[in-house]
Amino acid sequence: MDEISVPHLVAGRAAAIRIENLDTDQIMPKQFLRGIDKAGLADGLLYDLRFDAQGQVRSDFVLNRPQAAGTRMLIAGANFGCGSSREHAVWGLQQYGVRAVIAPSFGEIFYSNAMNNRLLLVMLPQAQVEALMAEADARAKGAEIEIDVAAMRLRSADVDTAFTLSDRHRRMFLEGLDVIGLSLAHQAQIDAFAARHWAAQPWVRDVARKTRERLATWNAAPAPGG
Repeated sequence: MDEISVPHLVAGRAAAIRIENLDTDQIMPKQFLRGIDKAGLADGLLYDLRFDAQGQVRSDFVLNRPQAAGTRMLIAGANFGCGSSREHAVWGLQQYGVRAVIAPSFGEIFYSNAMNNRLLLVMLPQAQVEALMAEADARAKGAEIEIDVAAMRLRSADVDTAFTLSDRHRRMFLEGLDVIGLSLAHQAQIDAFAARHWAAQPWVRDVARKTRERLATWNAAPAPGG
C-alpha cells in the first residue's frame, strides 16, 4: 500500500542487515559530510558495506542484490545508529528510499534525529526481529511489511505484532509533521506568549535590529572635524 496516499501506513519491501552496533559513521562515512546541503547522501549510505576499497560493488551485500531493488525498510541488529550525532545518516537513509527501520534498539541521538525527520523507527523484541529477518532472507524479494502507525501495529506474512511510540512521535506521523511543523502547530500559543513577553518587557524587543540600525547610523555619520 502506498505510504504517500495513506499517511498512517508505511509499507513496502524490507531487507535484513544482520549487524549489531551499526554506527552512524558506517551508515554515512565522513567523506560524504563535506557538502553544505543534503544533496547526494544516498551515494554514501553504507558505502563501505556496499563497495570495496576500489569502489567496486560488493555483490554479496544485501542491498546490492537484484531482489533488494525498491527496498523501503531495513530490519537491523541491536543498537542501530549508535556513534556520532550526524543527522546525515538519517538524510542518507531517506534519500536512498528507506522509510522505516526495525530493530531491537537504536542509538539515542539517532532515534531523535530519525523521528524528528519522519524516518519511522520501530523497536521490537529480539525474537520478533529475528523472525522478520528470517522471513526477509527466505523470500525471493525480501519481506513485505506494513506498519500501521494509527493502529500501532506491524504486519508481515509471518509476524503480526503491536509496537509503541511516544504520543508526540505518533502525532507527527499521523499528521505528516516534522519537528518544525509540530512546533508551528502551536503558532497561536507562541504568538500569545510573545505578545505578553513584549508587553511586559518592551525594552528587549528587536534589540539586535535596533543595535544594527544604530551602528549603521554611527558609521554613516561624518568623522568629527571632517
